[in-house]
Amino acid sequence: MKELYDGKTKTVLLDEENKEVYLLFKDSATGEDGVFDPGSNTVGGSVDGKGKIGLTVSKYFFELMEENGIPTHYLDADIEKGVMKVRQLTVPNLEFVLRYFTAGSMCRRFTLPEGLPFDPPYLEVTLKDDEQGDPLITDRLCQMKGILRPGQYDEALDILTKVGAVLKDALAEMNLTLIDFKIEIGYDNDGKMYVVDEITPDIWRVKDEEGNIPNQIDCAQLILDKIQ
Repeated sequence: MKELYDGKTKTVLLDEENKEVYLLFKDSATGEDGVFDPGSNTVGGSVDGKGKIGLTVSKYFFELMEENGIPTHYLDADIEKGVMKVRQLTVPNLEFVLRYFTAGSMCRRFTLPEGLPFDPPYLEVTLKDDEQGDPLITDRLCQMKGILRPGQYDEALDILTKVGAVLKDALAEMNLTLIDFKIEIGYDNDGKMYVVDEITPDIWRVKDEEGNIPNQIDCAQLILDKIQ
């Protein structure tokens, strides 16, 4: 297969013969100085088996989104090979963030304490640019830069809100409180939008019954135990 893009935790591959696109889930995890953190922009280490666990969890949540009428790029998965077959889409260099509580970069940017609730949830869109620190970006700037077409910004926020509602309820059934999460959204040639990339503990923060915030490695194992 031809490598199209190599990211921090996944590699995008193209089967040139069949023109099919796959995501290879790697064992690497984001973090810094040996501490794992889903909100980090750097790779903090590697854990054997993380890729396959992440793929299993992502498969579960993508299928859950589809069951709830939320379109995703997910087509199929081969857990043993660690790959997910996906739709070939245009994926803008954006992340769509939903926050139920203050945490992470928001607290640093705005000098806020951790754990303040948002009702309704707080929505943000950031430009994926590590050198610029993933700055916030507006609908107008997305259109000026040719990243999104008119109307897609609001449509993406609507999808983000729907994903949040499904994800929050699903995690609550596992005795986890969703703090915040981020997703990526792509679109096809007709402009239809889909949730892409992954839905795993690499994209969210949760709080357990004791008030602890497990890192993405521990959280993935916890969820794997509940869905298998």
